[in-house]
Amino acid sequence: MSDDLRVRVLEAGAACGSARSVAKRFGIGISTAIRWLRRERESGERAARRPGKPRGSKLDGHEAFIVGMIEAQKDITLNEMVARLKDEQSEVDPSVRTVLWA
Repeated sequence: MSDDLRVRVLEAGAACGSARSVAKRFGIGISTAIRWLRRERESGERAARRPGKPRGSKLDGHEAFIVGMIEAQKDITLNEMVARLKDEQSEVDPSVRTVLWA
């Protein structure tokens, strides 16, 4: 998609406020319109992001600790890792289990 389309979508969204109507008007996905409008509203960002840019992981800050656990005990289970993360790092959401092996 061109930047011209993005600019027109953002301007129309600012004028009428409805992401669904803007998406229909310009023939783009509703989730795309919602994401573009939210990003501009929250951060002022209007430019397209580079494709494939990693967003990062909730576990990035715990990388050294996780690698250390694996090196210390090669056969450590996922549940053991989550329990140790909870104990050692205090606040780790159980939903990050899927991120550990991604």
